[in-house]
Amino acid sequence: MRKKCRLPEFLQTVLWSYDLNRLNLEEDKDLVITQALNYGDWRVIRWLYTIYKEADIKDVVSHPAKGMWFDKVLNFWQKMLDIRIPAKIRKKAIFTMEPEFIHKAVRS
Repeated sequence: MRKKCRLPEFLQTVLWSYDLNRLNLEEDKDLVITQALNYGDWRVIRWLYTIYKEADIKDVVSHPAKGMWFDKVLNFWQKMLDIRIPAKIRKKAIFTMEPEFIHKAVRS
């Protein structure tokens, strides 16, 4: 992280279910980066790059949190940051509204 600061109010749009005053830029780095990349506009992305090093952002994309990513968004950031994620890990990272048993039943 480059510098310490409070989260700006405009981040509430990507962290809508969190109290910005309770989030810690270092401790909650994975959440902040993931949400910003998934839901943020260019203002949010520019802010993200002023707070975190690109290595931090690449690390979060390289190790995506389970069920937290939109397929097209993760694909975009993988290409932009030149990152390869094993298929099994990538599949688990993708957000879906369908329970796993439905996927299994459809494949049978």
